[in-house]
Amino acid sequence: MLPIFESAGNNDSKNKSVKVWQTGNQAIELYNSEFTWTKVLYIHNNPVRAGWVNKPEDWIYSSAKNYVEEESILPEVIRINPPLNFKNKF
Repeated sequence: MLPIFESAGNNDSKNKSVKVWQTGNQAIELYNSEFTWTKVLYIHNNPVRAGWVNKPEDWIYSSAKNYVEEESILPEVIRINPPLNFKNKF
């Protein structure tokens, strides 16, 4: 993957060598628990939407495994619980 990151970095004047993140990503305020939970689910489902895995917990670098209590390479994830009235929109 390094050649891909290097190519992206070389094609962007703001980078010196490699580029990992997409252009245009911006920090957003997580202003309540429901909004925060929608972002957690969005992130967990990105590899599924990309067609790389069938379930979020199948992605090796995802904290989704921690949420379904499977063994994970990310052992120090602090899990948050969805709000009681949360309706899964995914």
